[in-house]
Amino acid sequence: MTRVDCAMKTNTELCDRFSVSHYPMLFWGSPTKFVSGSGEPKKEKSEIVVIDDARTAERLLNWINKQTQSSFGLEDKKFENEHVRTNITDYKQISQAVYDIEEATAEAFDIILSNKIIKSSETSASFIRFIQLLAAHHASKRCRKGAAEILVNYDDLCPSGKCSYESSGGKDTLGSFPICGKDVPRGYYMFCRGSRNDTRGFSCGLWVLFHSLTVRIEDGESHFAFTSICDFVNNFFMCDECRLHFNNMCLSVKTPFKKARDLVLWVWSTHNKVNERLMKDEASLGTGDPEFPKIIWPPRELCPSCYLSSDEKSIEWDEDNVYKFLKNYYGPKLVSLYKEKSVIGKKEEIVSATTEDLTVATNALVVPVGAALAIAVASCAFGALACYWRTQQKNRKPRRSWN
Repeated sequence: MTRVDCAMKTNTELCDRFSVSHYPMLFWGSPTKFVSGSGEPKKEKSEIVVIDDARTAERLLNWINKQTQSSFGLEDKKFENEHVRTNITDYKQISQAVYDIEEATAEAFDIILSNKIIKSSETSASFIRFIQLLAAHHASKRCRKGAAEILVNYDDLCPSGKCSYESSGGKDTLGSFPICGKDVPRGYYMFCRGSRNDTRGFSCGLWVLFHSLTVRIEDGESHFAFTSICDFVNNFFMCDECRLHFNNMCLSVKTPFKKARDLVLWVWSTHNKVNERLMKDEASLGTGDPEFPKIIWPPRELCPSCYLSSDEKSIEWDEDNVYKFLKNYYGPKLVSLYKEKSVIGKKEEIVSATTEDLTVATNALVVPVGAALAIAVASCAFGALACYWRTQQKNRKPRRSWN
C-alpha cells in the first residue's frame, strides 16, 4: 500500500497521470501495473480500478475481502510481512528463489519498457546480449522460453534498434511478449522478501539471477556473460549510484575471463564488496532491514569449509570450496523440486514447482535473428545457430510462438 499526497508539487505529474479528481481517491491494482499505468482508470474490472465503495473502513475492508477472497476483520492485528523467514542459514530456503528470479526478470523487463530505455543501437545491442544469456541459461524454463520468443521476433519489434512501445495498427510491440509468461510478475517476492516493504525484493532477486546465470555457463561463454551482465546494469539499472559503483568494478577487470569458475567467483566477490559498502551506509543512515542486515556471503553456518581463517577485519577464503558451494547453491539447490504451504492472510495457498518449468537446460543455446548477428561472435555456437534461424525465418511476417 502506498499513499501519495497530490497537494505536493512533486506529485503533480504522477497525480495527473492517474487523473486524480478528488480527495481521497483510492486505486486498486498490482504494483507492476501502477509502474506502467496511466490515464483514467475504469471502474469496472480492469488492470487498475478506482475503489468507489470506501466511505467507511468497514465498507472498504468488505470491498478488499471480495477482491482477495479473504475474511479480514477490523480487529485483526497488523503484521507487515509476518510470514518472512529470517533464518538465512537454512540451506533449503534458496529453492524459493527460483520464483524471485522470475519476478526480478519480469520487473527489470517492465522497467525497460515503461521508461523506454532502448533508444539506440548501443542499448539495443546490450539488451539483446542479456536476453540471449537469459534464453540460454535462465534457471526457469518460463523465462528461457519468453526470452527466446523476444529474440526470434526482435528484428520486427525493434528494426534498426528502434523499438516501438505503443501498439498501433494491430502490430505487436516489445510489451506483447511477457518475458516470463503472462502470470509473472506476481507482485511479491518469497526468498527475497524483506521484513519491510522497502527492503530487499528486486535488488536481491537480481543478484540471485546473476549468480544463477554464472554457475550455468561454460568456459567459452564466461567473458560474454560478464560483458552482458555489466552492460545490462550500466544501461538499464535505474539507481545511478549503484550503477556507477558496479560499472567501476566491471572496468577494473583488465583481462578477459576464460574460465566460468573465475566469473562465478568474480560475481561472488563483487556482491560481497557491495554488501560491505552498504553495511556502512545502512549503519549511518538507519536504512537497513533489521531482520536481514547485510552480511559477507556465505556465512560460516552455511559453508564452514569455505573459511580458512577469519577475524573482525578480514576473511581468508578457500576459493575452491566457495566455488563448489556457489555451484550447488545457485544450481541444483535453486531449482530443486519442492511443495510448500504458504499462508497469505487467512487463505492457504499451495505453491509448487514443476520439474518441466524449473529444470535447467544445459545446452539450451537460443539465438536471435539479424539483430543479434553483431554480437554472435561471443560464441561460435551462437553464430552457427544465428545463421540457421536467419535462413528459416527470412520471409517471416506474422508473430510466431516458441513451442
